[in-house]
Amino acid sequence: MKDWAHYVDLLKGAETLLPESPGRDAERLKAQLWQQFAMNLSQGYFLLFQSTPDHPEFAPFENSVFLAQPNPDAVYYYAPVDGRGTYRVTGDRGNAPVAGFALGNRIIGMDPTPGKGLGNFDFDDLLTDDSGRFEVIFSTERPAGHSGNWLPMPAETDFILVRQFSYDWGNEQDLRVAIERLDIPSQIRPTRSPEEVDASLTHLFGGYFRNLSGIAIGAVARCAERGFVNSFNLNTYQELGNGKDWPQAYFETVFDLAEDEALIIESDLPDERPYWNIQVIDALWQQVDYVYRQSSLNGLQAAVDADGKFRAVLSHRDPGVANWLDTGGNTYGMMIGRWYRCSSQPVPAIRKVKFAELDRHLTPATPLCAPQEREEALRRRRIGSQLRRKW
Repeated sequence: MKDWAHYVDLLKGAETLLPESPGRDAERLKAQLWQQFAMNLSQGYFLLFQSTPDHPEFAPFENSVFLAQPNPDAVYYYAPVDGRGTYRVTGDRGNAPVAGFALGNRIIGMDPTPGKGLGNFDFDDLLTDDSGRFEVIFSTERPAGHSGNWLPMPAETDFILVRQFSYDWGNEQDLRVAIERLDIPSQIRPTRSPEEVDASLTHLFGGYFRNLSGIAIGAVARCAERGFVNSFNLNTYQELGNGKDWPQAYFETVFDLAEDEALIIESDLPDERPYWNIQVIDALWQQVDYVYRQSSLNGLQAAVDADGKFRAVLSHRDPGVANWLDTGGNTYGMMIGRWYRCSSQPVPAIRKVKFAELDRHLTPATPLCAPQEREEALRRRRIGSQLRRKW
């Protein structure tokens, strides 16, 4: 093994990402980036050390602590695999609106550029028993004589990701999953060799933590460079490994908002909308605290106006409307929303107004929210979030 100082030296130079980071408040941005580095190191440990393709286990990936632009309604689990192997995943479907598998090569952060998606599969397409329990085999070819659930896994696959999107936080039944490799003899997992530990530490300190921040900063910068500032754009994020079969479209914008301003978001809603949401993220592509702030809304949480439209207000302080989106104090950042398997993909409109003049621009039927109602809504968020299984 190399001396510890060798690995510490690998961390040096990451501060060069700071000038590339967008934003208006230099000190705030610096604090957010340094915190993001610590987050990346923590997330990377799970991905690089918790399990191996021969002895896999689903590790937490992007949740209320690891906030590199995850969906606030989502819980993700990651397991490394060898695409030439055969794996069995056992679990319970639960009853969240969305649950599925994603196969890919080089999950975001493993390299300076994202890998690619190799397949997306919906849990609802699997055969389950009366209690929602299932088993599914992943392999390049269907095993001889196997008549149960089977999903094709390209040989280049190196991870299986499980994603679950919830509407009613803490009240829905979460999914449960376990994974095992079938094509190697059952054995106790060997202790990592010094060479293996060295390789993982080198990747973590010399690559992963910096790669993830570079990709995140680039995602915000690209949106702004394309001119989508306070103006929504539809995006599929295929370049981040979603794959062409991912049944979701994203509406996104960079927001640039002074302290005395607000953005009014207005959107038609698809006739069929199994799942949709909108979230606020900062200039480094990190979700604004969603446990203790209303920085996101989903199709259950959002109030729909009497005319069938969704209207929300992005602002730095509570405007007294039900669909407030809290900036978390960020004057520059992004909003991202999702249409999942929806019958249409509307692009919301945005108007920038003075916060003090909001009443002049909102419709008379805009659902309001009294202070005590807001406190109760926030209480439901923080309790519901903590009741979800994220680890």
